[in-house]
Amino acid sequence: MMPEISLNILDVAENSTRAGAALVEITVDADFKADRLTVIIRDDGCGMDPEQVSRVTDPFFTSRTTRKVGLGVPFFKYAAESTGGSFSIESRVGAGTTVTAVFVLSHIDRMPLGDITGTIHTLVIYHPETDFLYRYRYNGASFELDTRQFREILGDIPFDTPEISAYIKDYLTENKLETDGGVLY
Repeated sequence: MMPEISLNILDVAENSTRAGAALVEITVDADFKADRLTVIIRDDGCGMDPEQVSRVTDPFFTSRTTRKVGLGVPFFKYAAESTGGSFSIESRVGAGTTVTAVFVLSHIDRMPLGDITGTIHTLVIYHPETDFLYRYRYNGASFELDTRQFREILGDIPFDTPEISAYIKDYLTENKLETDGGVLY
């Protein structure tokens, strides 16, 4: 099992990029009053047919040809449901996929969110052909990063240029700190 939720997010978002998504939307919403942490990953990739959707949480099913098991989605499902939360996947061929995981924040078995800033930064830098819309909410406060807006400003300058990469990392770090006060959960 992965030791933090952000690694599950990374795994599912990587699946989105392999599915040819032009846009991957990632929402992390921590609501301590409701005792819920909701993670939504939505893409506009190739999608899955109903049979694939029904099998995607089976660890012995994968569409990848490089290995015979796919543990990322089953682990993510288990991690959410073991806290008393829920997990769902909606998908349509040609229309993309939405994965929703809801965790009970106070549950003793809930793994930490982990380095979500590093996860989002990694996705943006290493998938230059994909746009990302990242929304982070904490008890009603929020910020977002939309790489489409960055592209408008930067033009042809790649995100992995050291100065741009550092700026994106700082943007994520500073806005998360402003939003949640640096709390770890």
